[in-house]
Amino acid sequence: MELSDANLQTLTEYLKKTLDPDPAIRRPAEKFLESVEGSQNYPLLLLTLLEKSQENVIKVCASVTFKNYIKRNWRIVEDEPNKICESDRIAIKANIVPLMLSSPEQIQKQLSDAISIIGREDFPQKWPDLLTEMVNRFQSGDFHVINGVLRTAHSLFKRYRHEFKSNELWTEIKLVLDAFALPLTNLFKATIELCSTHANDASALKVLFSSLILIAKLFYSLNFQDLPEFFEDNMETWMTNFHSLLTLDNKLLQTDDEEEAGLLELLKSQICDNAALYAQKYDEEFQPYLPRFVTAIWNLLVTTGQEVKYDLLVSNAIQFLASVCERPHYKHLFEDQNTLTSICEKVIVPNMEFRAADEEAFEDNSEEYIRRDLEGSDIDTRRRAACDLVRGLCKFFEGPVTGIFSGYVNSMLQEYAKNPSVNWKHKDAAIYLVTSLASKAQTQKHGITQANELVNLTEFFVNHIQPDLKSATVNEFPVLKADGIKYIMIFRNQVPKEQLLLSIPLLINHLQAESIVVHTYAAHALERLFTMRGTNNATLITAAEMAPFVEVLLTNLFKALTLPGSSENEYIMKAIMRSFSLLQESIIPYIPSVITQLTQKLLAVSKNPSKPHFNHYMFESICLSVRITCKANPEAVGSFEEALFLVFTEILQNDVQEFIPYVFQVMSLLLEMHKNEIPSSYMALFPHLLQPVLWERTGNIPPLVRLLQAYLERGASTIASAAADKIPGLLGVFQKLIASKANDHQGFYLLNSIIEHMPPESVDQYRKQIFILLFQRLQNSKTTKFIKSFLVFINLYCVRYGALALQEIFDSIQPKMFGMVLEKIIIPEIQKVSGQVEKKICAVGITKILTECPPMMDTEYTKLWIPLLQALIGLFELPEDDTIPDEEHFIDIEDTPGYQTAFSQLAFAGKKEHDPVGQMVNNPRIHLAQSLHKLSTACPGRVLSMLSTSLNAEALQYLQGYLQAASVSLL
Repeated sequence: MELSDANLQTLTEYLKKTLDPDPAIRRPAEKFLESVEGSQNYPLLLLTLLEKSQENVIKVCASVTFKNYIKRNWRIVEDEPNKICESDRIAIKANIVPLMLSSPEQIQKQLSDAISIIGREDFPQKWPDLLTEMVNRFQSGDFHVINGVLRTAHSLFKRYRHEFKSNELWTEIKLVLDAFALPLTNLFKATIELCSTHANDASALKVLFSSLILIAKLFYSLNFQDLPEFFEDNMETWMTNFHSLLTLDNKLLQTDDEEEAGLLELLKSQICDNAALYAQKYDEEFQPYLPRFVTAIWNLLVTTGQEVKYDLLVSNAIQFLASVCERPHYKHLFEDQNTLTSICEKVIVPNMEFRAADEEAFEDNSEEYIRRDLEGSDIDTRRRAACDLVRGLCKFFEGPVTGIFSGYVNSMLQEYAKNPSVNWKHKDAAIYLVTSLASKAQTQKHGITQANELVNLTEFFVNHIQPDLKSATVNEFPVLKADGIKYIMIFRNQVPKEQLLLSIPLLINHLQAESIVVHTYAAHALERLFTMRGTNNATLITAAEMAPFVEVLLTNLFKALTLPGSSENEYIMKAIMRSFSLLQESIIPYIPSVITQLTQKLLAVSKNPSKPHFNHYMFESICLSVRITCKANPEAVGSFEEALFLVFTEILQNDVQEFIPYVFQVMSLLLEMHKNEIPSSYMALFPHLLQPVLWERTGNIPPLVRLLQAYLERGASTIASAAADKIPGLLGVFQKLIASKANDHQGFYLLNSIIEHMPPESVDQYRKQIFILLFQRLQNSKTTKFIKSFLVFINLYCVRYGALALQEIFDSIQPKMFGMVLEKIIIPEIQKVSGQVEKKICAVGITKILTECPPMMDTEYTKLWIPLLQALIGLFELPEDDTIPDEEHFIDIEDTPGYQTAFSQLAFAGKKEHDPVGQMVNNPRIHLAQSLHKLSTACPGRVLSMLSTSLNAEALQYLQGYLQAASVSLL
């Protein structure tokens, strides 16, 4: 694409259309942009638009499109084409920083993100002047520019907070510190001076405080991995100024908004984080400053109001106290009983209260409320921070803290009892205190694993939780209902099983509650209870115990999906999946209505998939319906195909990318249910599965390979007779996959199925070419993963076509090639093969080479006979060699490659382990002994003399064991 006005105009029109709410206009525009994004100059056209367009909407749209383009395409993936040409990359890096700094803030943010994505790949090696270019702008004095630099530096350096330690990382951080630490410190000091100069100028203070927030964030990122020498030497400058900013209060920076945190709150929150980092990680160096920070932060907590805008500040301040009180040498600061009482009274209890803002979120923003409360993403809420402080204090002062709180819990419950409808928030706080104190150790999977004895958990459950859940109306006191259900969820390991069984009908009943939080919690609690394990690893709650509730459970779960706000509720769908999995054949009578509801839901969400977890569990539920029904009645597969194929066709035709990999997996499951023939509906689809465009998307590869394997397993002869012209297409897919280090094992899965199932004559003409391709790949890039797959393939070939055919094909490519493969690949590498079936295939293949290949007995290959036998005994008896050369550790191996397609994104669409030599060979060691016996009968004396002169003693001993077990001897 040329950088011309005409192209800029076209791009403007298409960008406008991508903002259109009508999918008929929006989708084609998105497809057009997708189709041209590989063209040279495309990114430069976007940058030109966002610089020169007269319309602000187009500028913003171009900046977002540019950032997403960079996100998708900048990284260069090995074995895959470079998606952005070199000249475009150079031009982008040359222009993006000045363009970002001169853009308005909205666009600046997008470009800043783009720079950090490029930086993650190219900085410092391929973009050495980025830092210098940024630091030089500090001198400009223009804070719009300076904030642009700081924002970019922050998005570039924040990954230091969660990267694993490595030499590359330390080298990069050192480089950044050398160039950045001093200018940042000078900027920090200068900005603080400017703050006092402009103390009465509100608009100047806003800009300066935005800078200070970014500087404080950069301080955190640069100090996270280790304490840099520079910051240790300048600790006085940083900590004194941080401390004075914590105690600063400027009326001009206070906001009237009760919800949105102002600049002052955001800055103080970040300083609390920075102080907590130093208190935890560098306590020795930070000790002189700690007491004054504790005092300042304590005063902050006692004087800050309950408004939502202070939430982040208060939670970070409490987290600071929590991190300090856990450290043994700060223990003395908290030892006094009065201090503890004061912390509990003034900090913990007030911050555990259920505020009007929480009530509002509970009713009007339930999704966010659930995310924070259930999924632990409430890191920045006051309640979570107060909980953490309770746990921190319990480390050294469990007795006194428990004593203080049990008094609180009792008085709160008494207050509630006086007037429940007015004082229900007291009970909510009491339940919250019990859960936070009782849960010393908690995991998502198992709930509480260690508990503190603040209250007797079962008694508390029976006296205070059950009555709420048993009340006649499910819609009264929804917050207390949600608390009660959460209590069951959290203490499911402490509450006795009979109480859990009594709770199940109550939970099923609450699936009908109008409150989104209540019916979601009920679904989640059921799902968690159904996964609990009892003795012998069986589920704690059995299908038999659930029998009386099956109908009402399924009815209420599917009804809950029709309640306002829950049409795509992932917790309900996960509970449906888990119920199917637990109940198994008990659900068969309800399948016709269930599958209708699931397909209707699938059709509805396929129009605009927006909830990935919901969609995943929906497909899992469909797979379970198929599996459970067809296990009892294999003929039922046809009715599932009838119900599902219409929707699947629509998904494939509309190219709903998120769903296509799922559709392929469900189709594989259905096709594998057919016993012998492939129905014509599948054969009609077969040519479409070979279209290159489907294979461009990496997410499609594993499920597509599995689907093609199902075609080959069920209908190889149909393909050979009715679709022989498609075999080159099938091999073309194999050729594409084998060329990629990331997907070569998928190529082998496909090839192994072709070799195992296709009639030999249908692939005769392609065999030699297949081996040539594999040898070319071996020469160009030989990886451990490739070698393992290659070994399984050649041994499977040997099992299928015979050892002589294997030797002949190798030697037809190049004389003596067979010997080279034995000597350089099979003998030294066979120990690397992993997996039961894979090892068995290799053992049977090598046994055939040893005993059914005449050239091994009377040509120059004979010298390899003993080393090959020794390697085979090693495969049986030695531990697997799982070493991987250093330079290969970065290769992304989705799963240990072997004979099976291990990809199983849908757990319940999983493939049964298939053993291609199962019927022929049961025990490969006995098979070796029998085959050697047969060989020694054919050439008496030969085998024994080779063994006695060359095989090492230990291997010989093992071999004698095999012969004994097989009751045969060698002649």
